[in-house]
Amino acid sequence: MTLKRSLSITLIAVLSITILLFTACSSSEKEKVDDPVAANIKMYTHVWDEVMNKGKLELINDSNFAIDVRFKMKPADVVGIDSARAFYANFITGFSNIKFTIVDVFGQGEKLVKHWNFKGKHTGDFFGIPATGKDVNLDGSTIVLMKNGKIAEEQDFYDNMDFMTQLGLMPAPGQ
Repeated sequence: MTLKRSLSITLIAVLSITILLFTACSSSEKEKVDDPVAANIKMYTHVWDEVMNKGKLELINDSNFAIDVRFKMKPADVVGIDSARAFYANFITGFSNIKFTIVDVFGQGEKLVKHWNFKGKHTGDFFGIPATGKDVNLDGSTIVLMKNGKIAEEQDFYDNMDFMTQLGLMPAPGQ
């Protein structure tokens, strides 16, 4: 009887551990699938990698962006999908050898923060600025608001004076 009882206890222990392992794995997998921040980061990084590095402006659409998407900037915000596509077309046509890197991105709730780097050679018209042939290497950060899994609002922060200096449009500080 002792052997039977010992086997029963062992069997119960093995089954308990097996059930615990399976439920831990499945809940971990479920968390990955159901984590809206992770889903937003995945979609967001994919879209901007494709748009900036491959010139796929068609990804600026209502599947990825809110219809009234807003890019906060001076002197006026860029609002709407068509305006956003036209705005980013200036980068694609104004620069060659584009290398856009998302250095880091993290989020909480519906907000994301992105640290990025943009490299390229100014070989075309860029918002009315004729090609200078200069290389640029620009770092910046973006605050992003996501709504229902779509990009709803962005605001970039970068050193515009450094950008203009790299383009040769203004002297370096101290010159």
